[in-house]
Amino acid sequence: SPSLRAEAMATGPPPLEPSPLPVFREEGFGEKFLRKTRENPLVPLGCLCTVGVLTYGLISFKRGNIRRSQQMMRARVLAQGFTFVALLGGMVVTAMKSRK
Repeated sequence: SPSLRAEAMATGPPPLEPSPLPVFREEGFGEKFLRKTRENPLVPLGCLCTVGVLTYGLISFKRGNIRRSQQMMRARVLAQGFTFVALLGGMVVTAMKSRK
């Protein structure tokens, strides 16, 4: 009806509705793992090295090769240190990217 239109025009335009929030889909374990590996590939590499050295050290220990076993346990500590440094480095790079 014309009177309703005139009344609506007198009050001004209708208020804007807030824009909808973005919708994020649920990320599965595999997708998240691949994304994180692409962001910082040195961490999974360090983990694999750590597991490999640990396994070889345990096999050496079981076979009675104590000297090789001790060397592998020292190498494991180095591999864990590398993994930790890679993790911290990745965190620093991510923090620097988010500041920009």
